[in-house]
This record gives sequence, C-alpha cells and structure tokens, in this order.
Amino acid sequence: MPLITLPDGSERAFDNPVTVHEVASAIGPGLAKAALAGRVNGKVVDTSTLIEDDADLAVVTDRDEDGLDVIRHSTAHLMAQAVKELHPDAQVTIGPTIEDGFYYDFALKKPFTSDDLKAIESKMKQLVKANHPVQRRLMERDDAVAFFRNQGEAYKAEIIESIPSEEALSLYSQGDFTDLCRGPHVPSTGRLGAFKLMKLAGAYWRGDSNNEMLQRVYGTAWRNKKELKGYLHRLEEAEKRDHRKIGKTLDLFHTQEEAPGMVFWHDKGWQIYLAVEQYIREKLRVNGYKEVHTPQVIDRSLWEKSGHWDKFGDMIFTTHSEHRDYAIKPMNCPAHIQIYNHGLKSYRDLPLRLAEFGSCHRNEPSGTLHGLMRVRNFVQDDAHIFCSESQILSEVSEFIDLLYEIYRDFGFTDVLVKLSTRPEQRVGADELWDKAEKSLEEALNHKNLDWELQPGEGAFYGPKVEFSLRDCLNRVWQLGTIQLDFSMPERLNAHYIAEDNSKQVPVMLHRAILGSLERFIGILIEHYAGALPLWLSPVQVMVMNITDRQADFVEKVAVTLKVQGFRAEMDLRNEKIGFKIREHTLSRTPYLLVVGDREMENGTLAVRTRSGEDLGSMTVEEFAVKLGDEVKRRSI
Repeated sequence: MPLITLPDGSERAFDNPVTVHEVASAIGPGLAKAALAGRVNGKVVDTSTLIEDDADLAVVTDRDEDGLDVIRHSTAHLMAQAVKELHPDAQVTIGPTIEDGFYYDFALKKPFTSDDLKAIESKMKQLVKANHPVQRRLMERDDAVAFFRNQGEAYKAEIIESIPSEEALSLYSQGDFTDLCRGPHVPSTGRLGAFKLMKLAGAYWRGDSNNEMLQRVYGTAWRNKKELKGYLHRLEEAEKRDHRKIGKTLDLFHTQEEAPGMVFWHDKGWQIYLAVEQYIREKLRVNGYKEVHTPQVIDRSLWEKSGHWDKFGDMIFTTHSEHRDYAIKPMNCPAHIQIYNHGLKSYRDLPLRLAEFGSCHRNEPSGTLHGLMRVRNFVQDDAHIFCSESQILSEVSEFIDLLYEIYRDFGFTDVLVKLSTRPEQRVGADELWDKAEKSLEEALNHKNLDWELQPGEGAFYGPKVEFSLRDCLNRVWQLGTIQLDFSMPERLNAHYIAEDNSKQVPVMLHRAILGSLERFIGILIEHYAGALPLWLSPVQVMVMNITDRQADFVEKVAVTLKVQGFRAEMDLRNEKIGFKIREHTLSRTPYLLVVGDREMENGTLAVRTRSGEDLGSMTVEEFAVKLGDEVKRRSI
C-alpha cells in the first residue's frame, strides 16, 4: 500500500501498486492529460512506471524543464521512426538531446538532401496525428543484440555489445519502430508537435575519423508552437548578428586558411580590442593586481610537472630546438608560479595577485573553429591569486564583486552561476578536494548567490565556479571562472613562510572574467549587432562637410577631438551629405557631426546619432563635454 508524497507536502495512499499516470488521474483529469513523465524520488521516469513502495512524486508536465527534455528526447525517436518508414534501409545509430533540440545519426548509402528533410518532417507530423502509444519493455543484453541484428541494425547491436551482460536494457516501441533507450519518453506520439528539422551534417561513427561517415540530422523541439516560433525568430536574429558577417561589413577582422583559428585584426577591430584590454587593465590595477608577462615557449618539463602535458598533450603545439622539446604556451598558470617562486615569500606577501593578458595557443580541431568564438590563438584576461586558506573567502568574494561590476559596464546583468566539482580524472588528494569544494560553496553562499551544482565538471586540478551571461537573444555564454587549486602550487614547489615560521603551500585561485578577449569581443558584436556603446566603438565620431568650403573647419574639429582622446575621423569626400550620413549610420558610428556654411560661421556642429536622432547644434566644447561624460559613465 504505497504512500505517495506530492511536492506540496500532501499525501495520497493507494491500496495497490500504482503508476505515475494513475496518481495523476487521482489528482485530477487535467493533470493526467498534461502528464509527460514523473519524478519519483528525484528520478525522472515514464508515466507508465509502477510505484510499489512509499515515494515522493512530482508529475512532470511541459511546464517543467524535465518535461522539455522528455519532449526533445521523444522527438528524436519520432524523427528516427519517420526516417525508417521513408528509408527502410537506413540504420539508426545514436540520437541524443542537445541544447535547444536533438540530433540523430543514420547510416545510409544515399545522402540526405534538403528535400528529404521536408519529407521526414512531413512524415513526423503524420506520426503525431496517428498518436502511437509509446511502450517500454526490458530485454537481456544478448537478446537485444540478436533482436537488432535481425532488424538489420548492426550499429545498434554494436552499441549493445559494449554494455555489460548483466545489465537489463530498456527498449521503446511506437508503431512498428523500436529503439534502444534509457528513456523516459512521452506517453504517445500525439504529445509532440512543436518541432522543426534544421540541418544536415556528416559525423563519424563514434566520433572516430577512422570509422564510417554517417549522416546527422539536427532538429529542434519545444513545448508549443509559440516557443518554436520564438526560437526560429531568435535564430534569424542571430544570423543577422553573426559577428563574422558584421566583422567583414565593418572591416574589423578576418581569418584565413594560412593561419587557421588565428585572427587578423584590422585597425577598427583592434581599436575595440584595445578598449576592452585597457578597461580590464585599469580595473585590475585599482583592485590590487600586478600585471606580468611570461614567455610564449617553455620547456616540456614544466608542463609535465604541472600535469598539463598528460592532460592536454594533444592540444599543445610543440617545437624542438637543440635536443629539447618545448610547448607553445597553452595557458598561463605554470608560468605565474615561476614568478611567484622567484624570491622567498612570507604570509605578509599574501594575497599576491598576478595578472597577464597571456597569449595562448591550443590545437583545437579544425572542424570546431568558428570566427572569434573558437580559435587556436587567444588572449585571456587571466590572473592567479596566491593566498592562504584563511584568505579564500575574502578573495573569492572580492573577485565576484569585480566580475559583476565589469559585466554591468559591458551591459550584461543576467548572470548564471554554477559550481563544478571534482572530475574522474584529477590530481590531488580527496581531502584537498573536500576542502576546496567546501570553500567555494561557502563563498557563493556568503554572497547570497543563486547557484547550480555541476558534479564532475571541475578542472583536473580543482573545483571551479563558472559565470555565464545571457545576451539579448537569450543565449547563454560561459565566460568567467574562478578555480580553487591546492595541488599545482605544491607540484611546482611554491611555498611561503607562515606567521609561525612554518613552510606552507599557498592556495592558488585561477580566475578570469572575460575568458578569451577574442571570444568576448565576438559576443559583444553579436549582442549589440555591431552598434557598440560609445566607449567601445572603434570610431566614436565622424565629422563631415557639405562642401569643400568647410574642409579646414572639419579637419580642425577632428583634430581637437582626437587631442582630447576621442576616436574621431573625418569624411571630406566629394559626396552628397545624405550619402555620407547613410554610410556612416550603417557603419554604426555613434555620433555624426555635419558642418555646413552656417555651422562654420557660428563655430558649431549639427549633431546626429546613429539612430537618426537630431540633437541640434553644439559648439565643439559642448559636444566634447557631452562625449566625455558619456564615455566616463560607460553609458549603454
């Protein structure tokens, strides 16, 4: 006689074992109709799952995040069913959910086309209307191997053969289609419908380039048509805001095949880069950081001692000279310890905050490279704080304050926080990990932050807190991080003399706020669609003449503004003023200054904004004061 405890604390007793669906029906027909799955003692299960003992139960509907995941997982199976009905010779391989959707890989002799995508999507809609029940059953491993081999699904059989023989497997069937899956799934195909197939791609079987090339079909699925429409609209906006397109249009940067994953910054793009770098540099100076610079090429032995060589060997660019192997620096932390180790340190020297705009190289796979967002050469706003254990709370707290201040200045206020704990592959004793994880948790709670736990996602040397931003299109970008490391300082012989004259190993806090400057600038470009705030704009002011008579006055104005530190340029071309205004508006220049005969005679400027607002006439001095105030306030 199970006793079911519901999320509101109420209880319901049943005379016999009961399914999730039956509990939902007992609560009310509306809930039974809306139920997609259940969360029994914290585990998400099918509505057909039988509850035999006392349990906590939450009925999962499409309002829950778990419900959306169930919808996407089930839609992936729906797509596989449609493919099998249209292409019986296709073999189904792997089909997980991903951010905003799902994909499925198929083995098929004839490549899919865009017309095939339309046909598959149409078949999926027919299967939704058919409202096939989705049924789960268990099968022993060897029986499952035989079942799928008889179905002609060699890839699926190979997957199952790699699973331990004692493990019973769950299979899900809908109509004539059966697939291996842990589940859970929606009760029937009729519960789906807000989906769209997005694109085709190639993918090697099990991600190994030595294996066969499969055909990957990507799709997206949502709770309802309104959410789907909103998502597709955001994709359209993201396409318009693609930093690579804007970078080309505004002449900011380019990449080319001769230097894959490395950025050629043009003058205007480099002005943005310098503005970001100088802003961060000033923030670091005010907050007690010492800026350092370390070599690009360092002997292999240092990376072996730090643990990076074994962990990231395939990602490290190497070179060789005079019978010695060197690594082109993939990160800055071991080099900063060398600076720390140069000279005896005492507790009075702590905390010691070392910062570097460190140029790093990592051998990212060519297929993952993407404009500024994923590169092989990047610069981090990297810093390492060496401190005692008693200083961890205050140092992490001060870092969090600085991070939020910087994000606000760039126009980001929606910050997501996650604590990532020890991964399977790691260095350091469990006692140190216990201490490190507890310290970060205490710091987050001390700042009263809402945070999410990510078990097993920490760095190999220590747990970390990740800070992610949500942009204007509701996309989430992981940027800032602070990582607590008890291990690397000890591995690289870092010590300090404590107050009691004992020799102690400092705690090392690895921290970054923007992460990669290249990637952050790409995010800025897309967030603002190239129309950066005044203080970041590569050209802040464009001064234009109407006729040649005003050329000397325009030049004088531009020079005056430049001398005061503003990024001002002039356009003296023999073009109509309307043409000039339109061109510089499209180039996202914040302020457009027009000079005609009247302005020249009065010593004034006709001031316009890139949004088309006419601010009237101002003297050069008045405009400079306005400009300076806006830059100082870092107005968004």
